[in-house]
Amino acid sequence: MMAIVLNGYERLLSFPKTLLLTIFCCTVFFSSFIPQLKIDASGDSLVLEGDKTLTVYRDVTQTFGSADFLFLAFQPDAGIYSDSARQAVSKLVDSLQMIDGVDSVVSYLDVPLLYSPPVSLATLNDGIHYLSEPDINLDLVRNEFLTSPIYQSLLTSADETTLAIQVNIRSANNLRQQRELVENFYLRYNDLTPDELMTLKTEEAILESTKQARYQLERQLVAQTRAVIATFKDEGQIFIGGVPMIVSDMLDFVRSDMMVFGSAILIFIVLTLSCIFSQLRWVLLPLLTCLTTCLLMLGGIAFVGMKLTVISANFVALLLIITLSITIHLAVRFIEIEQANPSLSMPELVRKTMRFMLKPCVYTTMTTMVAFLSLVVSGIRPVIDFGWMMTIALALALLLAFLVLPAGLLLTKPRQYVSSSQRFSQLTFQLAKCAETQRHVIIVLCVLAVAYSLVGISLLKVENRFIDYFDESTDIYQGMLVIDQQLGGTLPLDIILIRPHEELEAAEEPSDPLTDAADNSGADDEFDDFDDFFEDDVDEFDNTGTALPSYWFTQVGLNEINQVHDFLDAMPSNGKVLSLATLYKVVLDITGGDIDDIQLAVMKDKATGVIANTLIKPFLSEDGQQARFSIRVKETSKDLNRSDMLAAIESFLQQDMGYTPQQYHITGVMVMYNNMLQSLYASQIMTLAAVFVAIMFMFGVLFRSLTLALLAIAPNIMAAVFVLGSMGWAGIPLDIMTITIAAITIGIGVDDTIHYVHRFSQEIEVDGDYVAAMYRCHQSIGRAMFYTSFTIIAGFSILGLSNFTPSIYFGLLTGLAMFAALIGALLVLPLMILVFKPFGDGVDYNR
Repeated sequence: MMAIVLNGYERLLSFPKTLLLTIFCCTVFFSSFIPQLKIDASGDSLVLEGDKTLTVYRDVTQTFGSADFLFLAFQPDAGIYSDSARQAVSKLVDSLQMIDGVDSVVSYLDVPLLYSPPVSLATLNDGIHYLSEPDINLDLVRNEFLTSPIYQSLLTSADETTLAIQVNIRSANNLRQQRELVENFYLRYNDLTPDELMTLKTEEAILESTKQARYQLERQLVAQTRAVIATFKDEGQIFIGGVPMIVSDMLDFVRSDMMVFGSAILIFIVLTLSCIFSQLRWVLLPLLTCLTTCLLMLGGIAFVGMKLTVISANFVALLLIITLSITIHLAVRFIEIEQANPSLSMPELVRKTMRFMLKPCVYTTMTTMVAFLSLVVSGIRPVIDFGWMMTIALALALLLAFLVLPAGLLLTKPRQYVSSSQRFSQLTFQLAKCAETQRHVIIVLCVLAVAYSLVGISLLKVENRFIDYFDESTDIYQGMLVIDQQLGGTLPLDIILIRPHEELEAAEEPSDPLTDAADNSGADDEFDDFDDFFEDDVDEFDNTGTALPSYWFTQVGLNEINQVHDFLDAMPSNGKVLSLATLYKVVLDITGGDIDDIQLAVMKDKATGVIANTLIKPFLSEDGQQARFSIRVKETSKDLNRSDMLAAIESFLQQDMGYTPQQYHITGVMVMYNNMLQSLYASQIMTLAAVFVAIMFMFGVLFRSLTLALLAIAPNIMAAVFVLGSMGWAGIPLDIMTITIAAITIGIGVDDTIHYVHRFSQEIEVDGDYVAAMYRCHQSIGRAMFYTSFTIIAGFSILGLSNFTPSIYFGLLTGLAMFAALIGALLVLPLMILVFKPFGDGVDYNR
């Protein structure tokens, strides 16, 4: 079978011009789709597949009318209550409201003032004042914004230097409806008729188009908001934050890194190849192979409708480097054969090179594919896509390396190669000498490295802060910092309490409202204050004369809400907490604590306008069965640990409040992201072990020796745990980007061990001398391994210049991983081969 494949492959290479023209046409065709390539950094790309929290999150958005928003922090030069500052805010609000996609803009000018002066229940709807009024008492307003249960740390900072402006984005009703339509199809997917399946495909296309339109709207809205802010720079500093901005900036950073660092890596590849080989063909042919692979892969991704994400966007740099690695191995082996056989023709040189390198290159590619396939079981769509992308890309890179490079060589003439990089041979020679003479030192260092790694792994945390994704000099970092520290937090979190059935029945038992009100000690005067609420509105009573109740708007329900509210408010990582408890505290201030359930029920039903829209509807569902807590989490808090925080909330709700898991929901982007992180960590720890077993099995098949398979896998395990341990010591958390480094380390690291062992098996047959075979390997395949590793390390280090921290981590950790893999392959592996002699006794190592 192998002979048939080789014969067919060599016949294909006999038509190099036709082959290259065909590849060129395919590349042009698929490249035409690259402008259609999409990058997705939406909340959906950070969610575990099938996570029910996403459904709850969407239901909450629909029930309470919650919408995405941008949060502006304005620090006026003249003071927040100066006439110039208020005029600037008024103009700024007007300008923001004109932006397409903005639903409303809220500032301290247009919120209802309940203590400036204090209102009564009778005037709760009609006696409201606003800061925008010309004769408002500024002292009362300042005190209300500093001490009010509603506005404290919400609209102005405690030091009165910063004020908040919230830009509410229009709800995506069409997106929600289209998504529900598609989801309803999938609920009965097995029963769909052929026509309905066709309809489903159409609706899915419409959904994708609607999602893209929504993302584009939010990105344009963020850009236009920044443009508006720029026109007010003379009034003071304005910072911006919010989830839509995080998404938009992540997209911009990913696009920038793809363009800037992709181009930089290409330039670096040219310089590296020029430095190593000093011949034009060894620059152009590997570069052509790399470019063709990337263009075909990017075009193919766009062609099938896949999208890049924050995770998979770096696959371009990864693919460039891996493709270059294969071509360098082929080039080095070709040059060795060319120098040893100067009389051979070009077709003969190409044939010998490709035949010799086919087996190790196929196995290195297969083992790397196995490592990346471990990501497919993660349950997280972006990680799954990244795994499939890299798996397919690796197969494509191998195919093109064995087509483009040899076809290109066949169009040139043999020429004696003169290396300008013999100094690299001295480096590999010294490593071989070290493996021969420093056996005990290497063993001690390995033991220390393993201990260092294991302790470091114990320090690893599955946690990160979104703010840590950005450089401190960026606008988004500065905005999140100011908003977190001075205006009550950045990241939204929602908790929903669901009214229990037995309490609903108790709340609906008939009672006499007049008797209940009269029995309320000291409530006579307050009840008179309610005359305006009762008037002739008999619709608020059922046929027994009882006001229709809402459990959460009774004293018992509000006291429960108040308990939960106070607990959430006391958590150090939480900023501003809003719920019905804020309104309840205001009502208690107004009434002096004298209010009963009937008065509460009537007040709820009679509240209109800004009071209802601001203080009731966002926190109580229309049917009265669900109460909502809106929390802004401090992303900059050093104490923030999402898992511990969510566990503490659940423990309080269940153990202290006595709720069952069916009686509450905790949801939001933060919850979904945490679920994804925890799942990814668990799945990768389990699958990495399976990957090592699978790779060891492949080693056993390749080398036909269990001992040799164990020796070959050992340096890769050490490299992987070393990188993970270094992350623990450096305090770098495991997240959607960094957790893939282990798979990358294994995937690329095994390439070196396969190439080295394969070459050693050839060299040991020459004279049976292990030490001599090792030196020959280091001077031949060792140089190719050094070239490729150096290229990978230096190439990925370029990402360290990014403003996007995940790209920095990805680049530097990949470089560290490759350094560890190189040392393992050229120092640890040779030592183990010398000690254990897996190829037979040969010549005694201790001679």
